[in-house]
Amino acid sequence: MKQEWEKLLTGMIFNIMKYSIHDGPGIRTTVFLKGCPLKCLWCHNPEGQKYGQELICRPERCIGCGQCLETCAKGAILFHQEKLRYFRENCSVCGQCSLVCPAGARELVAKTMSVKEVMTEIEKDIIFYDESGGGVTFSGGEALMQPEFLLEILKECRKKEIHTAIETCGFVKLEVLAKLKDYVDLFLFDIKHMNSRKHQELTGVPNELILANLTWLAENHANVILRLAVIPGMNDEEAGLDQLGEFVKSLKSIQEVHCLPYHQAGVEKYRRLGLDYPLLDLQPPGDDYMAEIKKRLEQYGLKVSIGG
Repeated sequence: MKQEWEKLLTGMIFNIMKYSIHDGPGIRTTVFLKGCPLKCLWCHNPEGQKYGQELICRPERCIGCGQCLETCAKGAILFHQEKLRYFRENCSVCGQCSLVCPAGARELVAKTMSVKEVMTEIEKDIIFYDESGGGVTFSGGEALMQPEFLLEILKECRKKEIHTAIETCGFVKLEVLAKLKDYVDLFLFDIKHMNSRKHQELTGVPNELILANLTWLAENHANVILRLAVIPGMNDEEAGLDQLGEFVKSLKSIQEVHCLPYHQAGVEKYRRLGLDYPLLDLQPPGDDYMAEIKKRLEQYGLKVSIGG
C-alpha cells in the first residue's frame, strides 16, 4: 500500500547530477529544484529561476524536418525566411514539439517527480556515499521554495542514513528553516553581498531576511558552511569583505567559508532560453586574486577555502 506522501507530493526537478564533488563532502548526488526568489545577475542556472515549465531550444541541432511545425497548435513554430523559427511569445510550453524532435533541438527544462522517484535516483548511488563519506545535496534554483516536497525527501534520506545537505540563498520564511533543520546534516548558505541596497541591485531582493536567517541558523544548527560567489567588481570590494568577515566571526557555528570564483558556465543556457546574459564581458577572477580574498577573510580567524 502506498504511503500518502507518495500519492500526493510531487516537485519540479530540472536536473539530478551524479558524482558531484563540489556540493558538500564526498561524492554526492545533487538534486536541483526549480524556482528561486532571487535573480542574481551572474546566475549560472537560469532554468531554475522560474517555478513553471520552460522550453529550451538548440537551433544548431535542428535538421529542418518540420515535425515540430506539424505538432505545434499555437503557431509558435513557423517557416520564416526559409528556416524554422521559434516564436517563444506564442508558446504554451506543452512540450509536444520536444516529443517529436528527432535531433533533440527542443527540450522541456524540468520534470515533475514524486518523492519516490527522486529517492530511487538518490539510492542508486548509496555505495558511493558510503565509500566517500558523501550523500545528497539539494540545490536549485532555491531548494527551500518547495518545502513540503523537500521535507518528505529529507525524512526518507534520514531513514536510509543518507547524508543530506541543502544549498540555500536564505531568502525564505524562518518557519521553513525551522521545520527542515533537524533533517539536514549540512547547510551550504550563500551570501551575495553584505550591503542591502547593493544586494537588491545584484539579486532583486534586500538582504535583511537572509542575514537574520543565517544568524538564527548559526545558533540552531551545528553544521553551516558559508559560500561567497566572488563576482569581480560587484561584491569583492575590501570594505564589503571586511564587513563579511566581522559578521561571520560573530556567528556561532559557521564551520568555514567557501569562496567560489565567478565563471561563465551558464551563458549558453541563457541563449537556449531566449534570454540575454547581462555579464557577457565579465571575466572570471584569477588564482592570485582569489588567494588575496582568501587571505583577507582569514584575518578574521575564519577557515577559508577556494571552491566548495
